[in-house]
Amino acid sequence: MPKTSSSSPRSVVHATFCIERTYPASPAQVFKALTDPAAKAKWFTGGNGYTLLAREMDVRPGGREHVKGRWETGVVSTFDAVYHDVVADERIVYAYEMHLDDRKISVSLATLELKPAGTDTHLVMTEQGAFLDGYDDAGSREHGSNFLLEALGKSLK
Repeated sequence: MPKTSSSSPRSVVHATFCIERTYPASPAQVFKALTDPAAKAKWFTGGNGYTLLAREMDVRPGGREHVKGRWETGVVSTFDAVYHDVVADERIVYAYEMHLDDRKISVSLATLELKPAGTDTHLVMTEQGAFLDGYDDAGSREHGSNFLLEALGKSLK
């Protein structure tokens, strides 16, 4: 077990959010955009000022995803996920850690539900996060998730 320094207080703040989107695509198309490495690479990016350093993806129960990149400020962000439940065209449940440089800032559980809506797909994303050791998220995770879901929608057109 890692030792903790008395000069670095430990804390955890919990937050939950839910985002809903409807996409002009079938559940199978949306599921592929979420689970196919080439399709996901088109939309799951850091945006301007971000350089991808590593990307690995294996979407199945017990599978893992790893995305690491450097921001123009020099800070390296790392996303490490484990998939717990994957139901084709319907549901994905995964847990993930986020790091900034060597600092673990959060651990989250995310659920993506895909529901047919006529010829479209209604996506519901629910995330429960534990933000660690003074990292004050202040809604930035929800903002970032909204950005990514907008990019997902653009990739489906």
